[in-house]
Amino acid sequence: MISVRRERIPGERRVAATPETVAQLIGLGHAVQVEKGAGEAAGFPDAAYTEAGAKIVATITPAKVDVLAHVRPLTAADAKALPAGAVTVGLLSPASETATVKALRDAKITSFALELVPRISRAQSMDALTSQALVAGYRCVLEAAMRLPRFFPLYMTAAGTIPPAKVLVLGAGVAGLQAIATAKRLGGKVSANDVRAASADEVQSMGGTFIHLDLDAADASGGYAKELGADRAALQRELLTPHVHEADVIITTAAIPGRPAPRLITAQMLNGMRPGSVIVDLAAESGGNVEGSAPGKDVDVKVAGGTVTLVGMKDAASTMPYDASRLYAKNVSNLLALLTHDGEITPDFDDEVVAGACLTHDGVVRHEPTAEGLKGKK
Repeated sequence: MISVRRERIPGERRVAATPETVAQLIGLGHAVQVEKGAGEAAGFPDAAYTEAGAKIVATITPAKVDVLAHVRPLTAADAKALPAGAVTVGLLSPASETATVKALRDAKITSFALELVPRISRAQSMDALTSQALVAGYRCVLEAAMRLPRFFPLYMTAAGTIPPAKVLVLGAGVAGLQAIATAKRLGGKVSANDVRAASADEVQSMGGTFIHLDLDAADASGGYAKELGADRAALQRELLTPHVHEADVIITTAAIPGRPAPRLITAQMLNGMRPGSVIVDLAAESGGNVEGSAPGKDVDVKVAGGTVTLVGMKDAASTMPYDASRLYAKNVSNLLALLTHDGEITPDFDDEVVAGACLTHDGVVRHEPTAEGLKGKK
C-alpha cells in the first residue's frame, strides 16, 4: 500500500501524487491511499483520486504505512512513528535535516531522497530538483514583472518609444535558464552570468546574452557550481557591479547543495541602481544571494532618488501548486516504478539510480557525504 499524505508545513500546497500518477501506480500493482484533502490546495479534489482508484482516508496512520510518498522533508517524529522496513520517497534535505536522517536510520526505514537522484540521462524523469527549479525560475520573473513600475517589452507608439526592460539573471542552472526564457517571452532584454564552463552556450540557447567576467570556470560534480574562495568571490562581485547598476530587474538563482547560498550582490552594490528596480532572490531561504533579502518578504532599500525592491522568494514552487505537483508527482511515481518488481517495492541496490537516491536502509546511512557529516554527532 502506497500512502500519500497531506503536507503539514504551513504554505506548502503541493502533493506527492495526482490522480494521473495514482492510476500509474495502480497499474504497477500497488494499492494507493490518499489522505483526505491532500490534493485540494493543488487543485486535485478527493473525488478525482477516488475516480483514479485510490482510497480516501481521514488520516494516514504512520504505524501502518508500507510506503509513504511526501513532498517536504519528514520530521524526526514522523520517522520514529513509521514501522521498521517502511519505505519513504520524497524530498529530505539530508544536509540540513540531520535529526530526521538519524531517526530514519535508527528506525530502520528505507528512505529515498529525491535530491540524491543521480543527474544522469536515465534518471531525468525522477529529478525533482530540476522539475521544481523550472517552476521556481518561471515564478521569479512573474514576481518581478508584477512589481516593476514599467513594461518588460519594447513599445513603439505615437506618443514615443518605450525601451525594453533590462533583465540580469545570476545563476544559469535550470531555474536561471527558465527565468531567462520567461523574461525573453515577456520582451525583456536579458543578460546572464554563471561561473560554470557550460553556461555561456546554455544562456545563448535560451536567447540571453552571456556576460563574460574573465574568471576561471568553477564547476562541481552533478552540474553544480562549486563554492568560490573569498578573493575570487569579491572579484566576481566587483566585475558584476556595473551590470547590476544597468539592470531594471535582477533574478538571482545561485545555490550550492548543502551550503549557504553564495553572496552575489552586497548592499553597497545596490547604490547606483535605478529607483524602482526589482531584485528577486530565489536563494533567500538558504541565506540569500542578495544582502538584505528575507524569505517571503519585500524589502525596500533606499538608493539615490528612490528605492530598490528586494523580493525574497519562499516556497517558490509551491506558489504554482498545480503544475508543480504534476511534475513532482511524476518524479515520485517514476522512481517508485523503478523500485517495483512484480507489484512489490523491492529496491535493487545494484542499480545506480536506486543506490544513488537511497539515503537510509536497514539501519545504515547509505549516502556517504551524509554519513560522514553525522560522525561525531549525537
